[in-house]
Amino acid sequence: MAEATVQSGASPNRRRSRGLSEKRLAFFMVSPSMALIALVAAYPIAYAIWLSLHEYSVRVAGLSRWAGPVGLGNYQEALSNSDFWSALTTTLIFTVASVILELLIGLAMALAMHAAFKGQGLLRTVVLVPWAVLTVVTAIMWRTIFESPQGFVNQIVGGDTVWLGQEPFALIVIIIADVWKTAPFMALLILAGLQVIPGDIYEAAKVDGATAWQRFVKITLPLLTPAILVALIFRTLDALRIFDLPYVLTKGANGTTTLSLVAQQTFAENRIYGLGAAYSILTFIVVMIVSFTYIRTVGGNIRGLAED
Repeated sequence: MAEATVQSGASPNRRRSRGLSEKRLAFFMVSPSMALIALVAAYPIAYAIWLSLHEYSVRVAGLSRWAGPVGLGNYQEALSNSDFWSALTTTLIFTVASVILELLIGLAMALAMHAAFKGQGLLRTVVLVPWAVLTVVTAIMWRTIFESPQGFVNQIVGGDTVWLGQEPFALIVIIIADVWKTAPFMALLILAGLQVIPGDIYEAAKVDGATAWQRFVKITLPLLTPAILVALIFRTLDALRIFDLPYVLTKGANGTTTLSLVAQQTFAENRIYGLGAAYSILTFIVVMIVSFTYIRTVGGNIRGLAED
């Protein structure tokens, strides 16, 4: 009996020592990845913050000084500049319009790819082709389609509109190009959600006399909501950082300057490093605010639906 007591008393110590060694092993295994993340992500962010607080000279090597009395002069200038607010408005308009269209088109694509019919594999391959095309190639293709007054689109509609040369058509072209490029990505995420819905539910609904529309509204959409919300998170955060499409299509002209583009133009082209870094940090803050909002609202809805 005493021996059993001793053994039972020693067991927690062995479990505790084993748990401690597992923690140490996990720490040593994760440390290289954390160091790499710190090198790749943390250092550039910290350096961008440092630049945003300074007036950095490109004429005198190593010369820099605090921007304003406490280093916030660049942020004050950025927030008082109409270019920033115009870029923010353009970015939000682009994000809302493109994400809504991509959701609707992606949902339709996912439903078509999920349906059982001959040639389903070929349809899935064709639908995903735009997503596989490089963004720069996509931008050049759409610029070729819309650029000339005698181009392909004007020949179809019978007009002579300079689509990329005036507002709001230039922004509309960018939205169309982005929807064509990334709607398949939205469809892929939604398709993954469709494939985990049990088919027995639809069979039971058919037996009860539910129509196709009723099955879609009462079964498909509720069970598909978590996948849709995840897709919306990914696409919204990506759209807020849009840079390549407006850069290649219009260089930011005619009301198409986004937050990332105004930061790049100020930093790389105008070589105003402190102000450009401030624009970048403000863009990062906008993305973080949207991310936090999604996590607090949409993330809670996902957890609630999963528990239900």
